[in-house]
Amino acid sequence: MEKERISSLQMTMLIYPTVVATAILSVPSITAYYAPHDLWMSPIFSSIVGFITVFIAYKLYKLYPKETIIQSVEKIIGKVPGKIIGFFILFFYIMTTGEIIRDYSEFIVGSFLFKTPTVVITGTMVLLCAATVHAGLEVLGRLAQLFFPLFVIPLFIFFLLLIPNYDIKNIFPILEHGILPPLKGSIILGGWFSELFLITFFLPFLKDEKKVLKHGFTNVLAIMVTLVLVNLTVLFVLGVATASKVYPLMNVGRYISYADFFENLESVIMAVWIVGAFIKISVAYYAVVIGTAQWLNLSDYKLIIWPIAILIVEFSFWSLPSSMRNFMIAITVYAPYSIFMQTVLPFFLLLIALFRKRKKKKTKITTNTSKSS
Repeated sequence: MEKERISSLQMTMLIYPTVVATAILSVPSITAYYAPHDLWMSPIFSSIVGFITVFIAYKLYKLYPKETIIQSVEKIIGKVPGKIIGFFILFFYIMTTGEIIRDYSEFIVGSFLFKTPTVVITGTMVLLCAATVHAGLEVLGRLAQLFFPLFVIPLFIFFLLLIPNYDIKNIFPILEHGILPPLKGSIILGGWFSELFLITFFLPFLKDEKKVLKHGFTNVLAIMVTLVLVNLTVLFVLGVATASKVYPLMNVGRYISYADFFENLESVIMAVWIVGAFIKISVAYYAVVIGTAQWLNLSDYKLIIWPIAILIVEFSFWSLPSSMRNFMIAITVYAPYSIFMQTVLPFFLLLIALFRKRKKKKTKITTNTSKSS
């Protein structure tokens, strides 16, 4: 179905902005809601979910090489139950892709293009991502290489430019109410780290499989460090007021001012976020398309790219009734749903696969013993 190949490094460059892009805007306020002074600890705790998710995806792939989760689940639990579970996995990713596009559109309209209809912003991004997915996996991998520096370098320059505005005292008192508040924040953030399971849709198409686990764990570490830096930056500038901001990183951008000329750099964050959102939507879109084609046993996934584009646009309006409810949905629904679908469910599938493999091995040994005797 997919003849093109990418390297494990290109996959890493795809997955890093996929997790970080939406997290840098939403995570500081969400984690500050639970741990005002200790929000920087939450990414450290939640990275455990990332390491576990990457390991599960890798082990499933090693048991069923050259297959995505949509294909391997049928071999693990049977064809009919596998089709049902595969449908729910695809439904989750279609819904999630719609939510990502809705978040992107709400951010652009709410922060910059106030009079532009949301459907215009949504439609143009979906068309761009659809064209990218249609161009193939190699094009997506090369775009990741091209945009990765444009996503990472401005972000870290942004952190450096804010140093004069840092108030280190905002970090105190550390663990004022114990370790429970940052742990609660880490559960919410775990929903983002569980998105690393998307690598399962790229593993069968890698050139260098031996470096997968190494690059996967490095990716988790890089994401964790980035989110710690984002949370610390916002905390040092805004303090406990972080929880009251919708997009805290945008707010701290207004504090940058050098010689009354180099100032108001919210546009930098917007540019970085648009690049990240484009990569994230394209990755999720590709996963939905390739997964749906495998679920339907199609020979060419490009046949369903445009129909799924319409479906994703529809879900972008169905998924979130209003932008006001987005924050509460992220706290109460998204994190546990995401962790269950991308970490807990694959974990149980891995256990079943290991049990079946061991049982098959024992049966084979018993058969051989009976024949020899």
